Amino acid sequence: MGEVAVNGFEPIMAADPVDELLNGSPSETKENVEGLVNGVAELTERIKRRAKRPSKFITKELNRANSDTQVIAPLRALKNSRKSRNGFGRGLPKKGGAGGKGTWGALGSELTEEELDGAIDTNDPNYDESNPDNKDFKLKIIDLDRSDEELQKQISSLVAEYFDHGDTHETYLSFEELQVSTRAHLVVVTAIELAMDHKPSHREMTSVLLADLYGHLLYEPHYTKGYDMLIKNLSDLVLDTPDAPTILGNFIARSIADDCIPPKFLQSYKGKVDCEHAVVTLARSDSLLSMRHGLVRLDNVWGVGGGTRPVKYLVKKMVLLLEEYLSSSDVAEATRCLLELEVPHFHHELVYEAVVMTLEKMDDRTLRLMCDLLGSLHSAIIITPNQMKAGFFRVYEDMPQICVDVPPAYTILERFVMKCQAAKVVSDDVVKKLPVRGRKRFVSEGDGGRIKDDAYF
Repeated sequence: MGEVAVNGFEPIMAADPVDELLNGSPSETKENVEGLVNGVAELTERIKRRAKRPSKFITKELNRANSDTQVIAPLRALKNSRKSRNGFGRGLPKKGGAGGKGTWGALGSELTEEELDGAIDTNDPNYDESNPDNKDFKLKIIDLDRSDEELQKQISSLVAEYFDHGDTHETYLSFEELQVSTRAHLVVVTAIELAMDHKPSHREMTSVLLADLYGHLLYEPHYTKGYDMLIKNLSDLVLDTPDAPTILGNFIARSIADDCIPPKFLQSYKGKVDCEHAVVTLARSDSLLSMRHGLVRLDNVWGVGGGTRPVKYLVKKMVLLLEEYLSSSDVAEATRCLLELEVPHFHHELVYEAVVMTLEKMDDRTLRLMCDLLGSLHSAIIITPNQMKAGFFRVYEDMPQICVDVPPAYTILERFVMKCQAAKVVSDDVVKKLPVRGRKRFVSEGDGGRIKDDAYF
């Protein structure tokens, strides 16, 4: 109880609300207490609601006397807001995170009943206009009862892809998808038949593929059965590939060296072969295996690819090629040797060596033969115009050093370039950039100013 004095008057007793609630009958006291508690609860709840309104969007309130409050906010602010639009929200995202731009959607929305029924949005890339309801969807069953011809076509396409990328593991996975385990010997047959029509580097890749597949997809019975089929079909293979017996003999010897089949494979055919092509194949394999260090040399039975060989090795091969050509004058053999090197990007070296050899030999026969060789290679587009031009330009740049060993080099070069131009081997650009020889020398003053003739013929 407290005493209150106002302006000098006598103090009066202020009424205590608790005493008023407690004074009276027990039933009245209980009702008063319950009313007070409910009033405090309503007041507390109303304060919390007012405190969590989005006040930064409120611009105007109308009808303050009424319990409902009308909030007018900018349209753009309300549209971009992720909070509830009524004033009594808790500040959480709208629709539980399923609404608004840039949201992932409510948790579990991907398992809604519509999607389980198969409904697809029209903007979905998998939407089928001919079947808008996406009904009657059935899984396609692949028939694995394929004939050997169909399976060999699929294997041929995979081997051709392998020739492009050279990844044996990727090819193995592709064979696994084809499910060729029951007829894996067709992989050996198809790969070797396809390699016979390709160049030696592809045959080397085929041997590597067959060796890498051992123990994973191919086993000894598969190799044995595959080579047996190839030996029996040699009479047909020779029609398309005349060197088929020799090529097949190399493959058999290489597989024995790679431990894919045992050496007794050749012994099992002794006295049981009547075909002459099969006899050549088995004799070729036996000779490769019986030579000294044969197993080691069989690693290079197909040669080494042009891209992996050193430059010095390629230069030496091209010089030997040109020297053999000068002794035999066989353009076809020189062309074959050049193609076996498999270095089309390095053909400018052959042009360079041919011109330098012409300058060093200093005779009319060499000049004529080299012009014929370059003309043949140019007409067959084995040496491209760019490679031809690059080879001549390299000679132009090295003329000061060449002239030290060959004094009449400028005169010989001029005659050779003019002869090549007449044969349409080089373009006018090569002729225009032909280097001019050095200062002309005079014999003596008593010769009447006659220029010394440095012709060598």
